[in-house]
Amino acid sequence: MKKLIVSFALGLSLLGLGGMAVAQEPASAPAATAPAAAASEAAAPAAEAAPAPAAAASEAAAPAPTPNKGDVSWMMLSTLLVIMMAIPGLALFYGGLVRSKNMLSVLMQVMVTFAMIVVLWAIYGYSLAFTEGNAFIGGFDRLMMKGIWDNTAGTFANAATFSKGVVIPEIVFAAFQATFAGITCALIVGAFAERIKFSAVLLFTAIWFTFSYAPVAHMVWFWMGPDAYTGPDVVDAMNAKAGLIWQWGALDFAGGTVVHINAAVAGLVGAYMVGKRVGYGKESMAPHSLTLTMVGASLLWVGWFGFNAGSALEANGFAALAFINTLFATAAAVLAWCIGEALMRGKASMLGAASGAVAGLVAITPAAGNVGIGGGLIIGFIAGFACLWGVNGLKKMLGADDSLDVFGVHGVGGILGALLTGVFNSPNLGGPSAVADWTTVAMIAPDAYTIAGQVWTQAKAVLLTVVWSAVVSVIAYKIVDLTIGLRVSEEDEREGLDITSHGETAYSK
Repeated sequence: MKKLIVSFALGLSLLGLGGMAVAQEPASAPAATAPAAAASEAAAPAAEAAPAPAAAASEAAAPAPTPNKGDVSWMMLSTLLVIMMAIPGLALFYGGLVRSKNMLSVLMQVMVTFAMIVVLWAIYGYSLAFTEGNAFIGGFDRLMMKGIWDNTAGTFANAATFSKGVVIPEIVFAAFQATFAGITCALIVGAFAERIKFSAVLLFTAIWFTFSYAPVAHMVWFWMGPDAYTGPDVVDAMNAKAGLIWQWGALDFAGGTVVHINAAVAGLVGAYMVGKRVGYGKESMAPHSLTLTMVGASLLWVGWFGFNAGSALEANGFAALAFINTLFATAAAVLAWCIGEALMRGKASMLGAASGAVAGLVAITPAAGNVGIGGGLIIGFIAGFACLWGVNGLKKMLGADDSLDVFGVHGVGGILGALLTGVFNSPNLGGPSAVADWTTVAMIAPDAYTIAGQVWTQAKAVLLTVVWSAVVSVIAYKIVDLTIGLRVSEEDEREGLDITSHGETAYSK
């Protein structure tokens, strides 16, 4: 615990120093698995002797890798799917859950937040997350996306994948990751819906994105890429350039820590600091349109295939594994939530089915390409019950007015998925294991994999993410409160934010 606190404090102190390091080619996210092709090609360890001059010359003359059109097409499609997750998926899912007088305000908060973060990502966010700096934050090599076009080569720069010699255009990788940043920040909106100022949402999000999302993304996903591991003699140096949590060996295929836990903690802190809605616990605050919520949940499920399977960065077997786990785990979570509701209340609800789908999607996110199909089913089934408890029992224990149960679903589901990834990644339980040596891309052998050790690594990553996001969130909310104020007046809140904040209504009367 002391090491985690020291690491966090050191990270904050170094945020301003990230640009002092010279950034190299950005590595791809998430550093959770190696594609099967790379693993199969690594049949022999690197040669101990230095290459002969002729061999060295031929290697030097070898052409640079070029992107595969299939990989590029899949990544562009995945990027579009994630955009659909946010707009309209998340927007409609959240919009249906609030009262009709606040429908447009939630749609606006989701859409404009997403748009603002995409712009900030292009200006500096991508650089802070995915260029070389230190263990906590990247540098400024890609400010305003400079260097994406390689003037010397007369072509676009490439980004690494998880296979040696396989690349995708960096501009495609940057766009894909921009959608992750955008939807993560939009998720937070659900925790303080129906009573916060629109301007406060935007200011808080800009601060939190800069000091929480970008650093956590860097710590979890930044590394130098497989081609940087040219031999055993450079392994330590390459590892030292990676993000802190990546150095620990934590597995996060598509954002259990970076996206869900990070956003959920920020949302929970916001629910406390913004305060409860007027009339909370005394007046009816039932969802105004479960039809829209179901439509939104369905769009989230479809879009999530791009979110998870796209995180393989290639159109390969690991993308397929993430794809099928996203299908199976989510279905299992829907059934589990419905069973739980039926046992608790005597009947299953549409809201419960939609919430169960999101719970399963959240929990399988860090595990999607890291666990076998059986492990994915188990994770989804457990998540359905766990998140049902999260939005009922845990919510009462916490005492916060988390309007749309951001922490109950994304926090509980994200933590559960992150920890269970360490269990079901084990090759002894049908998982693909993890890379033991990026020089040869050799996987950890079944007899060498320790579930307890990997779960502990996952737990450290979870704990650091929770602490980091919580501290940044408290500071960010306080800054907003002291400058422009966090919430609207009681009169405006009772009338509804659609009219008072945006001058329009979702439905004609």
